Amino acid sequence: MAAVALCAVPAMAAQGPLPFAAAKDEGLSAERLERLHAYLRDATGTEGYVGAVALIARHGRIVDWQAYGYRDLARREPLRRDDIFRIYSMTKTVTTVAVLMLMEEGKLSLDDPLSRYLPGFEHPRVLMSDGSERPAARPVTLHALLTHTAGYPAGLKGDEAAVKRMESIDPHAAADLRGFAERMSRVPLAADPGSRFGYDGASLELAARVVEVVSGESFERFLRERIFQPLDMRDTGFAVPEAKRARVVDITTMGANGKLRIADGASAAHPGAPLNAYASGAGGLYSTAADYARFAQMLLGHGSLDGHTVLGRKTVELMLRNHLAMLGPPVNQFNAGEGFGLGGYVVLDPARRGQPGSPGQFGWSGAASTYYTIDPHEDLLAILLLQHLPREDAAKDLPRLSRGFYALVYQALQP
Repeated sequence: MAAVALCAVPAMAAQGPLPFAAAKDEGLSAERLERLHAYLRDATGTEGYVGAVALIARHGRIVDWQAYGYRDLARREPLRRDDIFRIYSMTKTVTTVAVLMLMEEGKLSLDDPLSRYLPGFEHPRVLMSDGSERPAARPVTLHALLTHTAGYPAGLKGDEAAVKRMESIDPHAAADLRGFAERMSRVPLAADPGSRFGYDGASLELAARVVEVVSGESFERFLRERIFQPLDMRDTGFAVPEAKRARVVDITTMGANGKLRIADGASAAHPGAPLNAYASGAGGLYSTAADYARFAQMLLGHGSLDGHTVLGRKTVELMLRNHLAMLGPPVNQFNAGEGFGLGGYVVLDPARRGQPGSPGQFGWSGAASTYYTIDPHEDLLAILLLQHLPREDAAKDLPRLSRGFYALVYQALQP
């Protein structure tokens, strides 16, 4: 059965996360957007991804929002634009915003050592490859957590001993963020803080625990009351209520036989169940394209949306700047054309990055093939949500879609 796509521009009276506009009125070519539609219809065909939702907005108005394919692996239920996805590491940007909100209230500083808020982190130590330990050259700061420069094991070359030690301590088996932090206090660093970029999840879990300690609230409650409710993000949370679970998209992976299968894990077997035992600031959220569009538009709007100010303008500017200037070169481990801000990549050089975009473009992705970007120069946001856990052996998996998706978004911009 052919992939299903919904109307790109609903009637103006229809409800949406942002106002609607015709693509041409906001500087995009409707004809060129058809190339994007064809790309995603093909990608969600019989042998492709189960389904996808894509949303594009410019100047604060939605110009394209479509669903393709199906919600379920059996390909019986057409995917809808309001269906719910596990966004995994796109949670990290939300956690970063929570920390920055507390910074704006004067309750913490990014230069503060982690040990000011969490016990057991007073004397960080670096585990050497020969098994010996030495004192770290400097403390782990909140800034280092948000920029992945804390030095925690990240699977990089030379991290093997530290990764093994971390696995034996198993902080991810903790029942709550307090327990996660207690276990992490016994995990040695793999490198000195501030000496490298090493993408890891533990740093953002610790940041989430700091939010709890500083605010006096659970991390889940803080996000709900301070971010999700003000931004009217109705379908975002660490679990999906029973009444909404029929909207959760099946999560797939590629089986050894070359056919898609349901992925492993409690959330795959029971869609809507919590992704972690604790409220994971690194990757625990479910959300929708509509909800995340409101969050992303808040960032594009200098921290405000519909009269609600989440962050101040200068804080958002700080968030969207490259924070790896102390490194040589000042780029992240994934692309020589990207640095890293607070909570996401920052494009430094689109040519070196190898795809259309703008300097200052910001965004991130999630493990199950979810992606977002905001481009302040073009006043543009683009979101692509799929639900597939890629194999490490990419040659035996479905093709990754993000580069093609973003290229097709940018080629639709008119002169």
